[in-house]
Amino acid sequence: MGSDRHEEVLDALGAAIAGGELVPGSVLRSDELQERFGASRTVAREVVRVLETMRLTSSRRRVGVIVREPSEWNHYDPRLIRWQLDGPGRAVALRTLTELRSGVEPCAARFAALRATPEDRGRLRALAAHLERTARERDLSTFLGHDVAFHDLLLSASGNPMFAQLSSVVAEVLAGRTEHGLMPAEPQPEAVAWHVEVAHAVDAGEADRAERAMRDIVDQARDEIAAAVAG
Repeated sequence: MGSDRHEEVLDALGAAIAGGELVPGSVLRSDELQERFGASRTVAREVVRVLETMRLTSSRRRVGVIVREPSEWNHYDPRLIRWQLDGPGRAVALRTLTELRSGVEPCAARFAALRATPEDRGRLRALAAHLERTARERDLSTFLGHDVAFHDLLLSASGNPMFAQLSSVVAEVLAGRTEHGLMPAEPQPEAVAWHVEVAHAVDAGEADRAERAMRDIVDQARDEIAAAVAG
């Protein structure tokens, strides 16, 4: 129960900061947090500690907990991404996250084609086949699970640990698109075909082909998100 309460308060306070309700420079005091959220002193302290590790807040003696400027936040934290996608700044968050994917995932696909292990190649082909099947069945929930696993594997198969650590960021983007109705009712056939193309290119060790197909995937995702947000 204590853990649940901690998560509830963390989500509420984090979303208020990420969404701009609590602007940079706002001062949060422990007693006010306890009163506002009906939380114990222990829960309030734990929540503040997490927010500080995310660089959303900092503590000053005799002042309290201060909300930091957005430029200082850890924008790679999956929780912050989730709060931003759930809030009023969703369109901007989606744009910046898609730009990040565009810069990273095509390169990751290229290096995966050069460095993936035989096991990675086989798993990537299998996940591509699962994507084809669940797309035909219009099973978006299961499709999302396979899609997250596909991109996670591709990033790790690149052999670059910095790319691999972006897996949770990409997962939040993919989940956010589905949860907020920014995915078509049936995944676009072209996008599914490009996933299959990436898998076969990686399996064949064809770096240019893998990079090109992944570029097509992220470009289409960018265009779909732009159209959905504009609509």
